[in-house]
Amino acid sequence: MTLPPDVPGRPAMGDATANQYVRVPDPTMAAYADEFLAGVEDLPTYRPTIGCVIPAYNEAETIAGVLDALLAQTRLPDVIHVIVNNTTDDTVEVAGYYAGEHVRMTRNGEQMTEIFVHDIGKNPDKKVGALNYGYSLVEGYDYLLGVDGDTTPEPDAVEELVNEIASDDRIGGISAIYSIDDSALDGPMAKFLIAGQRAQFSAFNMQNLLRGRNMAVLGGQFSIFATRALRDVLEDSHQRTPWVKDSEVEDSLLSLQIKSAGYLTKISAAARAHVGGMTTLRSLDAQQVKWNFGAIDLMWPGQRGDTPGQPLHPNLRLRWFEHISMVINITTRLMFLTLLLGSLSINAFVFSPWWLIPPMAAILLNFRVARSMYYGNRRDYLFAILLAPAEVYMWIRIGHFLRSWTKFASRAQTDNWAAQAKAERGAGQGYLAPLAVLLVILAVLAAIWLQIPINAKSDILAVGWPILGVITILQTGWMMTKVLRRYKGFKA
Repeated sequence: MTLPPDVPGRPAMGDATANQYVRVPDPTMAAYADEFLAGVEDLPTYRPTIGCVIPAYNEAETIAGVLDALLAQTRLPDVIHVIVNNTTDDTVEVAGYYAGEHVRMTRNGEQMTEIFVHDIGKNPDKKVGALNYGYSLVEGYDYLLGVDGDTTPEPDAVEELVNEIASDDRIGGISAIYSIDDSALDGPMAKFLIAGQRAQFSAFNMQNLLRGRNMAVLGGQFSIFATRALRDVLEDSHQRTPWVKDSEVEDSLLSLQIKSAGYLTKISAAARAHVGGMTTLRSLDAQQVKWNFGAIDLMWPGQRGDTPGQPLHPNLRLRWFEHISMVINITTRLMFLTLLLGSLSINAFVFSPWWLIPPMAAILLNFRVARSMYYGNRRDYLFAILLAPAEVYMWIRIGHFLRSWTKFASRAQTDNWAAQAKAERGAGQGYLAPLAVLLVILAVLAAIWLQIPINAKSDILAVGWPILGVITILQTGWMMTKVLRRYKGFKA
């Protein structure tokens, strides 16, 4: 088939180029192609949906700051449900001021969210009941964002979390990097306790960041969960709700279940949130005892309730390490204290400069922890280099540790949730028990020591000091290993 000679681009008959095809651009086709590509670029991409759940118990002083921080996010949740439970203050009234639709202009364009406030009244399951109520409202969304009623995220925290969890279908949940807000503190005790908690959180966060960002506990303070992972947990564990009321640490148990369902549990590399700290010895004791008791319950072999212990679960390895480290800390400190007092009682103590090495290693490690803080400040560095504050805080943690194991061993039925709420109201004296026990132990040892012949005392000291020396050398070597460990650019 031949083309007529008048067709554009067709050479005249007899031309030397008659057998060559000449392509002439069509300006209308080029314009159409540009228009088509522009339309493709304007097509909306799938945007994962986020349902935010905030369990709130007596959060009248903090809930406004939490909601303001969420409304200032570069990625707004699609919906925010404030679940008020068992409250006796004005939490409902304060949160109710924010109820309704909110439209914000962010760096990602105009976004909208809607806030609902639910007062579920007296709730026997407390925070667990509030979380499960919230889950029932957002289970159709792609992700559930859990936020505590006293946690304020950085402006890009939600965006960072959703980008990370959406990038890998294997991830079942991601926790933010937590820090404790130390502004607006009154009194030296509150400042001291918050400094200790900041150091404790920082060390814990860094351990998880350096372990491939595998997070043992997806803390309820500010974590995002894939709802498909929660549904798998319900099926695998034969539960009606993701969180169960028979665990002291509902977030730790859920993290274990998510991991057992075949998902990853991670800590974010960039999302940060500020959580509320405990500013009194009483409230800190109640919180730490509840956390430690729940962890022991998960670690203990066998089954003492509806939740079986899982001592070999990979998410509990760090817990075992923490408890073993605490036992070593207790051993070295009690041995040093008793041997020192015994040596002084018979004028046998001889100071050696070598004993200065362990405290110096501890200072270096504490300083390294302070340096790793993203929001480290002068108070954090003073807490580290003065040594005495960190040492006193360690003794406080030892008290929490011993109280937790004692309560667990006693098999007494104790509502640790109620105990924490009572302590935060300023009631209860349980936090003084470790000090009283220590004084009794020292008094008994002193009475026994006074009855021992001088030769036997010398023999005990001659054996005790070398044993303590060996343990201390090993402990110091471990501290220096942690001091020299690279942090790979992470900030806690």
